[in-house]
Amino acid sequence: MVHILDRENNSILNKFLSEIRNVEVQGDSMRFRRNLERIAEICAYEISRTLNYVPQIVETPLGEAQVMLANDKVVLATILRAGLPFHQGFLNYFDDAQNAFVSAYRKHHKDGSFEVKVEYISCGQLEGKVLILVDPMLATGTSLVYSYEALVAKGGTPKELHVAAVIASEAGVEYAAKHLPHDAHIWCASVDPELSAQSYIIPGLGDAGDLAYGSKLE
Repeated sequence: MVHILDRENNSILNKFLSEIRNVEVQGDSMRFRRNLERIAEICAYEISRTLNYVPQIVETPLGEAQVMLANDKVVLATILRAGLPFHQGFLNYFDDAQNAFVSAYRKHHKDGSFEVKVEYISCGQLEGKVLILVDPMLATGTSLVYSYEALVAKGGTPKELHVAAVIASEAGVEYAAKHLPHDAHIWCASVDPELSAQSYIIPGLGDAGDLAYGSKLE
């Protein structure tokens, strides 16, 4: 199931999206990171509505109150490095979640092609848990699928998968939906129609990692 948040409802999410896209605002890397975090918090709230809840009793100073609390065990997984502020936004809400990290990147070739390399995985047990895999940019979908496969190979198959992105391409969403489990949920704050010849999202926002942490040497 694919959820595109800015198409479902107008909300404060639109402001955060406009600022991370706006070249006049992007120069403030601290604001860029904070907006990624705030978008993640909105996504986390929406995902939280899909979890399983059970009643629990909480003792107050004046008596007892029954509340419904999620009883799923959540694992937050992030693709380094651009995913870090996005990850933090999810962690603000799922503050008792376990965490996993994947180092995946594009290795570019002189002919303009590239391959996705997965070099590092930090992951605990995934079986029986809800995995939320987050990455700000879902371009081709290849890195995302490779990262999921690497996590499963190390930690086992989760009982449920949620994928979250800030901006995705239509092609990336289609690829992810085709290659991830059929019952996975794909959450996107916004989806753009095109990819460039170098497989960057258009209009997109540029390189999220560089905007968050500074440019890097190739």
